[in-house]
Amino acid sequence: MGERTIPTSRNKESGSGWAIVLALIIAVFGIPIAVGGAYLISLGGSWYYLPAGLGLLLTSYFLFKHSKNAVWIYLITYIGTVIWALWERGFDAWAQVPRLVAPTVILLLILLTLPAFRSAMWRSRSGVAVAAIAVIAVIGVMNNDRFFTKTAIAQEESSATVAPVEQTPVSEMPAVDGNSPSTSKSRGKSEEIVEEPAAPAETNFVALKSGEDWPAYGGTHMATRYSPLTEITPENVENLQKIWEFRTGDLPEDDEPFGNQNTPVKVGNRLYVCSALNKISALNAATGSEYWTFDPKTPMDAIGYNASCRGLVYFEDPTVKSTDLCAARVINLTHDARMISLDTETGQPCEDFGNNGIVNLLEGIGDTAPGFYAPTSPPTLVRDVLVVGSQVSDGQTREAPSGVIRGYNVITGELEWAWDMGRPGETGLPPEGEIYTPGTPNMWTIASGDDELGLVYMPMGNSAVDYWGGDRSEEENTYSTSIVALDVETGKVAWSYQTVHYDVWDYDLGAQGTLVDFPTDDGPVPAIVMPSKQAQFYILNRETGEPLVNIEERKAPQGGVEPDRLSPTQPFVTDFPNLLKPELTEADMWGATPLDQLWCRIQFNQASYDGAYTPPTVDQPWIQYPGYNGGTDWGGISISPEGIMIANYNNMPNFNQLIPRKEVDKLGVLPITDPNYDPDIGGGSHGSISPQAQSPYGIRVNAGWRVPYTGLLCKEPPYGGIAAIDLNTRETLWDRPFGTARNNGPFGIPSMLPIDIGTPNNGGGVMTGSGLFFIAAATDDILRAIDIRTGEEIWQTVLPAGGQATPMTYEAEGRQIVVINAGGHDFMETKIGDYFIAYALPKNTSSPAGD
Repeated sequence: MGERTIPTSRNKESGSGWAIVLALIIAVFGIPIAVGGAYLISLGGSWYYLPAGLGLLLTSYFLFKHSKNAVWIYLITYIGTVIWALWERGFDAWAQVPRLVAPTVILLLILLTLPAFRSAMWRSRSGVAVAAIAVIAVIGVMNNDRFFTKTAIAQEESSATVAPVEQTPVSEMPAVDGNSPSTSKSRGKSEEIVEEPAAPAETNFVALKSGEDWPAYGGTHMATRYSPLTEITPENVENLQKIWEFRTGDLPEDDEPFGNQNTPVKVGNRLYVCSALNKISALNAATGSEYWTFDPKTPMDAIGYNASCRGLVYFEDPTVKSTDLCAARVINLTHDARMISLDTETGQPCEDFGNNGIVNLLEGIGDTAPGFYAPTSPPTLVRDVLVVGSQVSDGQTREAPSGVIRGYNVITGELEWAWDMGRPGETGLPPEGEIYTPGTPNMWTIASGDDELGLVYMPMGNSAVDYWGGDRSEEENTYSTSIVALDVETGKVAWSYQTVHYDVWDYDLGAQGTLVDFPTDDGPVPAIVMPSKQAQFYILNRETGEPLVNIEERKAPQGGVEPDRLSPTQPFVTDFPNLLKPELTEADMWGATPLDQLWCRIQFNQASYDGAYTPPTVDQPWIQYPGYNGGTDWGGISISPEGIMIANYNNMPNFNQLIPRKEVDKLGVLPITDPNYDPDIGGGSHGSISPQAQSPYGIRVNAGWRVPYTGLLCKEPPYGGIAAIDLNTRETLWDRPFGTARNNGPFGIPSMLPIDIGTPNNGGGVMTGSGLFFIAAATDDILRAIDIRTGEEIWQTVLPAGGQATPMTYEAEGRQIVVINAGGHDFMETKIGDYFIAYALPKNTSSPAGD
């Protein structure tokens, strides 16, 4: 007896038409899954995709034949998929999205849109049981306790809808000492972490503190990002509302890369902000009204990596009358390499500083293309010396501008010293006709400083060509990707500690080091806590550079194009929590559907990957994990006096490949210094090529390892997180994904889903004495308040643009105010804006701010 076919009544004709459409859709997926699955097996990968693809093709065939066998074959394929998915990844909901969502959709289409198939199936008890088991299995996965954590979102200018969590005030927390009534094991005797050491009597500098004011980028130049203010608490934070908004007017005219990351400075009744194109504005700290704005007329072609002004320096001169011009001043760096000093009352340039208020930072640098040497971070002020570094655009040419670090007198702008590692022993300007050593590691981020010790701590970057080091000097190999402490009086190296040996991964130190008294078995020790892109925390005695945690030299992968020059070991912190995640496996690959997950699995098996520090390769791609935007970047960390450290971090790989010089030249990829340079050819971060001129290779970097077309990332979520660590017990208090999926989705279409996926994030946060941590940073354009004890978000509001800047808080007219720069970021693909927004409690519910 032949196979029974579906009746051809008029009601069934519609179902037959849908069957053909569905058969075509399934075939479109089935062919590449089967072919790709066979190729994946040849690479040594998973055997699932080939039989799954064949199952789809058989399903498609029988749908064309109008045979109910299509239902049975697909059910077998689907059940096999569920079993495989649970075996490979368990009840991890995000991991199951590409494994089960699309197959479940197809199952529902087969069962619900094909009446003939459906009626035939429901007549079979076994069919009912099979379908029920399959659907229940998927529901079980999606309702697992570890599934999405939903959060409510408050609209801009409205109070939050998330109720506060009952909490013990920070003032009642046990101090960081050996007698703390903690259930965790103490590391020994210690005392409360002190943010500001007393200044020695022989100096006349003024060391300001955070609290009522916020006098420096990191709160102070010790960079704890902590305020003792307590008016805004976990109990009343839900009442926060926007009280003013200030717009700078600096927005892209065409496709210029913008991404302002400004943290304002506040002293007295004035707030000083800096725009993407380096305009400085003085605002009333309570109302946001403008006192003055100074426009340095920074040209668009001076923009380097992006248009950003992270911060300003505030200085008071105690040797003159407070009414004198520039008795108090703010200092700013511009993209076209000028250092400008302005009177805080009037906004006028300080005539005694440099040349009528301006110092030319290109002196000694030599000829350079616009945007190549482009400062974005503020100087650091230590003992009346402005310590200045600069961003130098990555990946261009070995003959890049020097990474020289210079110290300038804060009053006169005179050069006091220069640390040029290529000219040891020389601390002044180069001889006439010469320049500072080209291509040396630079400090593009922010230094921190200790007035008592007279030391400035510089997180150093890499040499000019990140992914090849064959002609680096001995000095470059010593100081690249190192914490370097300079004597601020002389510019001489006091000590240095290298966090990556022979860095060919662009693992430059991007965060500002935080200075605290670190608890040890022998009592508190003045320390620097240095976060890294490798998601580790290097904690060193800030006077001597000696590690205060155990740092072990572990064997590192070898090979690549420089096997004779790679370091055989790399340093790993072993007795302090890190945020480094397990090594990647094929099962970690992701996507929106089985098809793009298969693509990522194929790429994983095609690439070279031996774990962290896999060396660069030219004959095949290599996986760099964490990627160069991993761990902690410019936002830094926050540490409270009780010893609670909060760090947000990224958890993404790069998919890179070195490109031979001949191929780079053939493609016309040129450095920024070439007269024929075309910014539209190469030089990007999402798969295009950077030239690395004057080296054997260019470099293709796929930052985040994106899937073609959909733009999703190959690694499964989360892509970013946030964690709290107790410095006293050296234990992680909590660690969770950070950032919702509301602005993310395939093909760049926002999903609008308020579920915690853990997004890429850049920018730090500020901790307060009441136990709150304010941060935006993620790609969902949300400013949050987090309970530092639990990690729970207890207030949030939507920003009008990306919040890739560190917020700050201060007191003005008896109110605690929180301010953030919503400037967006081109690389993070968040909305670009020019906003400074302030939040406070309603006046009728405010209580006096405390310290």
